Amino acid sequence: MALTKKQIKQLRALGQQLNPELIVGKNGITDASVAQADECLESHELIKCTLLEGCGYTAKEAGELFAERLHADLVQVIGHRFVLYRRSSKDGVKNIRLVRE
Repeated sequence: MALTKKQIKQLRALGQQLNPELIVGKNGITDASVAQADECLESHELIKCTLLEGCGYTAKEAGELFAERLHADLVQVIGHRFVLYRRSSKDGVKNIRLVRE
């Protein structure tokens, strides 16, 4: 799903107040970290992730890899952090209402 500029702006604003849900360390992007990110996206739809110094990826590279493997959208990259969005199909999760153009 391609997000519009207005939707990205809305998600960036929501992402600013989040605490990091996923921390990627020196092991890099593993199947376990992808599974954890998938679970977080199903529960919250919008997650912030952070990279530790010894990671070996830049935040943009890691964000793009996670987005590709999780079929999510990379919303924002700042410093060592990035924000991912994917609409949840799980029952009981309050969905984020995106603006329309």
